[in-house]
Amino acid sequence: MTTAPERRVFALPDLGEGLTEAEVVEWRVGVGSTVEIDQVVVEVETVKAAVEVPVPYAGAVLELHAEVGAVVAVGAPLISVAGGGAGTEPAVGERGDAQSPGGSGRVLVGYGTDHAPAGRRRRGRGGAVPSGAADGAGPAALPLVISPLVRSLAREHGVDVARLSPSGPHGVVLRRDVEQAMSRNTAAREAMSREAVAQEAPPGTVPAPTEPASDDMRRIPLRGRLRTAAEKLSRSGAVPSATTWVDVDATGLLQTREALRSTEPGRDISLLALLARICAVGLGRFPELNSTVDEEQDEIVRFSHVHLGFAAQTGTGLVVPVTRDAQRLTTAELSAELARLTAQARSGALHPRSLTGGTFTLNNYGVFGVDGSTPLLNHPEAAMLGVGRITDKPWVVDGQLAVRKVTQLSLTFDHRVCDGGTAGGFLRYVADRVERPTLLLADL
Repeated sequence: MTTAPERRVFALPDLGEGLTEAEVVEWRVGVGSTVEIDQVVVEVETVKAAVEVPVPYAGAVLELHAEVGAVVAVGAPLISVAGGGAGTEPAVGERGDAQSPGGSGRVLVGYGTDHAPAGRRRRGRGGAVPSGAADGAGPAALPLVISPLVRSLAREHGVDVARLSPSGPHGVVLRRDVEQAMSRNTAAREAMSREAVAQEAPPGTVPAPTEPASDDMRRIPLRGRLRTAAEKLSRSGAVPSATTWVDVDATGLLQTREALRSTEPGRDISLLALLARICAVGLGRFPELNSTVDEEQDEIVRFSHVHLGFAAQTGTGLVVPVTRDAQRLTTAELSAELARLTAQARSGALHPRSLTGGTFTLNNYGVFGVDGSTPLLNHPEAAMLGVGRITDKPWVVDGQLAVRKVTQLSLTFDHRVCDGGTAGGFLRYVADRVERPTLLLADL
């Protein structure tokens, strides 16, 4: 008697701290496809990043439980697979975190495994690369779309990316390629509309000017990363926060950076790393700001570790990677870690776990050419230090007017965790060590 293969339902796994849902961006398989253990079957997008999700079962795909564009909650059914027989399915539940002789045993909760089976080509966030095209055989290579936002924009406006001429490196379709196609489509529709009006008008009449096309207004659905970001910012906006700021002479800090670079050629100590070091030490003296408010328990939670987040601009927007245990790292180690996380963020290779768990954020908005800001807190953190651009300004030094490198520091904080005196004390601590970095030696 033949036993029917067991139906295995794989649910959307845990995606990390605070992430409760994800949007389905692209299915890599269809009903009837045969999948291997740990094969990537779907790409989903959260507020943090795009994530490739592998399935912990082998067998035939019976059902896809969500369409492209649907928002799926963590723990909700994602895909059903008919598996059975020795070595074809791992003893992994819907959490996907147990080991089994039939599986790789390295399924990470929410993010799959750290390897891909031999013979199967993984694709980056840009798009799929057919194996034949990659080897120079079979169909021509398809254009790559590096950003889920670009794919979403193309879908919303009916643009076929396969027909576009990619302007990005290595055949990558960029946002401007889609927008240009949208403009061409709009122009074509307007031309057709004018032609239709002219054909319907009586002979000898002059057609009246047409109304502006409705395409001058574009609606962008709040879903996926945008919706999660909006919800998080709404929570941040409800926090009773305040901002205080001070102008500081950063000449000494810049000189210190150059001295470190000249002393050890090849070791690049960034300005951000020096500021991170000052913040990490300062939070040890003002722990009220390295905390969060647990509203459910009606408690303030203070952390002994400093998981320092920093704002990094990428092609798909601003993200906040987290440097864990920044208080334990040397300045050189901080610089290397900040550079590593920034490179991963800009290449789209940043693991979602690197975007969660921060206890304090350093926001260098000076890179945008602005002097000051009053940002929303990075919920659920209680404080954020902002750094404006560094410019030459007149400054009084020892009673004499001089041109110095001046920047503005701002501290936004949750007023529930401390009062203005504590916030001002921390900001003054940071400002003093920006102006006189040698003071930091006394605190290490």
